[in-house]
Amino acid sequence: MTPLIDRLTDAALDHVPFDGWSPATFGAAVADLGVSEAEARAAAPRGAADLAIRFHERGDEEMVRALRGADLPSRKVRDRIATAVRARLLAIPDKEAARRGAALFALPHMAADGARLIWNTADRIWETVGDTSDDVNWYTKRATLAGVYGATFLFWLGDESEGARRTWAFLDRRIDGILQIERAKGAVRSNPVLRTLLAGPIWAAGRIRPPTRMPRVDLPGHWTPQPPPAAGTGPAVAAPGAAAPTPVPPASQDPA
Repeated sequence: MTPLIDRLTDAALDHVPFDGWSPATFGAAVADLGVSEAEARAAAPRGAADLAIRFHERGDEEMVRALRGADLPSRKVRDRIATAVRARLLAIPDKEAARRGAALFALPHMAADGARLIWNTADRIWETVGDTSDDVNWYTKRATLAGVYGATFLFWLGDESEGARRTWAFLDRRIDGILQIERAKGAVRSNPVLRTLLAGPIWAAGRIRPPTRMPRVDLPGHWTPQPPPAAGTGPAVAAPGAAAPTPVPPASQDPA
């Protein structure tokens, strides 16, 4: 069964062009589905803001599905990234909903959520195209790609050229900028003088590791149950209403 937050997001898309990702849109989506306010708030505690976040996340998921059928390993890294960014933009079913989302995440109190979503999109792209970096490059790749995706997304919103031709040309230029950075980093590593001068920072950067992946949790909070102690270990616990177990005195330490 489709999760309630997805059904609310689908219902909201009919109202977003008129009211944006607003309380009015959330209320209309709730009314269209015929669910209670309590049920809707349990699925989306922040109302339309959570629906806008879910709208973006579904675009990431659709991009990953679209790329599964692409022969990415046989392509150059540049082509993989370009294909993935194109797939991400083409996964947006409603440009006006995306434009209203950009306006929402530009607000000061939503800026952190917007930055997190763009970072996660860049992370999903690198992960899907086969990135295996496990040092500071893990961060620099995602930071630069987040900038590329964000700029290309904003350009795409205003692009009215046939087949988004101008957007794809803009994307190619931005990716060229990423490659220039990577070539500059390679030149530093291959230059014996610069490598010696920057030995300390290079060593420190090599010690940086990506964050530990945490399992996805769809609820605001969660509890991870702990396994019961093995038989014969841990303190004895009396059943409700039963007498407490008699403690066993420790063995005497006196010599025999």
